[in-house]
Order: sequence, then C-alpha cells, then structure tokens
Amino acid sequence: MPFEIHHQPFGLLTEYVIQNTETGEFVSLLPAHGAIVRQLVLRHRGSTQESNLVSLIRAPKSQQALLADETHASALLFPFPSRIRHGIYAFEGEMFTLPMNEAHHDNAIHGFVFGKAFELFGQEISTSEASLTLRYLHDGSYPGYPFPFEFRIRYTLSSAGLTVTYEAQNTGNRTAPVSFGWHPYFTLNEEPVDQLTIELPAAKQVLLDDRLLPVGEELFEQKGELALRDRVLDAAFIVEENNGEGVTTVLRSAKQGLQLNVWQETGPRKFKYLVVYTPAGRDNIAIESLTSNVNALNNGQGLIILEPNEVAKGTIRVSLS
Repeated sequence: MPFEIHHQPFGLLTEYVIQNTETGEFVSLLPAHGAIVRQLVLRHRGSTQESNLVSLIRAPKSQQALLADETHASALLFPFPSRIRHGIYAFEGEMFTLPMNEAHHDNAIHGFVFGKAFELFGQEISTSEASLTLRYLHDGSYPGYPFPFEFRIRYTLSSAGLTVTYEAQNTGNRTAPVSFGWHPYFTLNEEPVDQLTIELPAAKQVLLDDRLLPVGEELFEQKGELALRDRVLDAAFIVEENNGEGVTTVLRSAKQGLQLNVWQETGPRKFKYLVVYTPAGRDNIAIESLTSNVNALNNGQGLIILEPNEVAKGTIRVSLS
C-alpha cells in the first residue's frame, strides 16, 4: 500500500508522520504538543518542474523553536477559539473567569488544549488514505471551565490532500458551551505573502474594536482575488452559507502557478466563521476556520451548546491545485 504511518524523534518529543510513499506527500504531527501539524507537504499535480512537492505549513525547525513560539501556530483552538473579553463570561446564570493569557489585550484566547499532551486513539491505513486520531480528555478542573469533555482530532492524508476532522463530546452531567477553530500558518514554499493573492468566501466582515473584540458587522463586498501586497489583515469574517456545501478560501501564487484551497464545512453548528491574519514577517498567512465568532462565550454567535453525551463535529480540508 502506498500509505504508511511511522514516527521519529523531534527533540525530546515524538513526531508521527503520515506519508504517501508513491508521491512523497506527508503530514507530520506532534501529539505531545497539542496534536499540532508541524509539517504539511503536498504535490502540485499540474507542475512541470522536477520538484513538484510544496511545503504548505510554517514549520518550527527544532523543539526549542516550537516551545518559544507564541503565535499558536497550527494550534487546535478548543473549547473556544479567539478572544474572550477579560476571560469573563456567563453561562446559564453563572459567572466564570478564565485565565487571561493575552496580557496586552487583557483577554483569554484560544482555549486551553494547545500545548497539551494528546494520546493516540486510533489509526487506519488503506490503499487510498491513512489517518491518525488523537484524543484529549478534560476532567473539568481547568479554571473557569468546569465542563468535562473528550476532544478528538483525526488527520487523514489522501490523494485529495489533508482532511482535519474534530469531534467533541460533553462527558459531564450538565450542558456545556463549546466552539472550535484551527490556527494554521500557511506558506507556498515560503514565497513572500506580498507576492500572493487571496480569495475569501466571506459574506460579512466582523467589525472589531482596539482589543480585537466584535462590535458589529458589515457586508463584505471585496469579491474575487485580493492582492496581499502591503495588505495587513487581522480580520474576522462570516462566510457565505452556500447551501451547506462548504466554502473555500483560496491562496494563489502566480509565480509558482500554485493554488492552495482551504475548505471548511458549513451548515448548522459547523464552520460559519473565518479569521485571516498576516504576521509582521510577511512570510506566511494564518487562515483559521472557526465554528464561532470572537467572544462567543459572551455574545453566543456560533456557540454550540452540548447536552450531556452529545457530540459536535466538523471538517476542514486542505488541498493544492
């Protein structure tokens, strides 16, 4: 079979690799560090160049670089993505206070499973794909979030690219508020962002205040390709409904003839929101699919309420054309 799963050392961590031995495509994962994707390399099937493998994720080169990184690169954002004002929220008449881990804006940000150790939960290999499922269990002891859950993430490599599927189950005895996002920083062989274009499936843009918290929304009218040259983005969007068929953010390189497609599932309790961020280094771009708006634990926009034993799930796909 062309697909295989193996592991290798990454500093003191163990890195798992799902690989297509026929094409050279692979994705590497770090279960002990938040189950993040460290590397993603896919084949450009339309290329006439000798080397048609394309690096798509900004990858830390060492464990030291990984631990020093404060950008939440590739982080799984659960049980809430983005920011919660002052870390304070109310749920079913009770007030909760989360640790503020974004000091310069006085917010709680991006949940708390990033950096945590996940366990291997399952793997599957067939002639057409291979997948790894990783799991994190929360017993309700995290400050400000007394809602136990089981969180699973499945990464699948196939000829269509990388599929990322999350499942979250409420393992407590009361209803629980959850939402999820993925925080990858994409690159096209490290080509400068200023040479790329982006096409956004946005219906509305979320208006943010100086603490990057929502204060409203407006129609998004910039359809088609947008040049990223000198464009600074740290923006949240509400995506088009598209009859539940999902929507795709497209990152293009005219120079390389490459098109990165980030598809997110839409529909009830799926990925209705999108955040796009251009870091100061201008060598990568964050394209974050989210199930909820910023500050959702307070404004309820996209927030999923899980009954005991109920499961929320959704899918994101990354492909190259």
